[in-house]
Amino acid sequence: MDLSGRTWGATDAERGASYPCDRLVTGRREGWTRAVDVAAPPGVLFRWLRQLTVAPYSYDRIDFRGRRSPRVLLPDLPDLAVGQRFLVFDITGFTPGAHITGRLPDPLAARHGPMAVSYTVRPQGTGSRLVVKVVAGSGGGAGRRLRRRLMAWGDLVMMRKQLLTLKELAEATAAAPGPSPAPGPTG
Repeated sequence: MDLSGRTWGATDAERGASYPCDRLVTGRREGWTRAVDVAAPPGVLFRWLRQLTVAPYSYDRIDFRGRRSPRVLLPDLPDLAVGQRFLVFDITGFTPGAHITGRLPDPLAARHGPMAVSYTVRPQGTGSRLVVKVVAGSGGGAGRRLRRRLMAWGDLVMMRKQLLTLKELAEATAAAPGPSPAPGPTG
């Protein structure tokens, strides 16, 4: 069991792999990796990830001001774009069906330190594997190290709920009768 709050569900290979967010934080840094198997095709799962541009899919009462994250695929999502808001991050890059990567905007980075994230999807058997890597700057004194440790644990709690919610919704979509939703021009 990882007592640092840095890992949940990820394999050793996933923890050691390179992710697009790794290049966005320079200097001393640490990574937090979370992962889950999803019994849905990558296109369906990625379509749900795109909805992180409009809702967090975690504990809505806490991080969505009590509003409920949509439980259906929204038909009119804008295309993904660099600079678009993605949770608390700004998108820096994406590959449709494979990843969405973002960086904490400057005002938040000034307060919390540099941070970036990659949500990655890969095929696994007849389903998918969702792996999320968060990279955070690790410099600073004892106070900043304590704050980062608390952030890792808080992120673990919130992201675990988020990943399990996305898993549930993608699996329900994949199991529903009828055609799977088309991923659209940007995934």
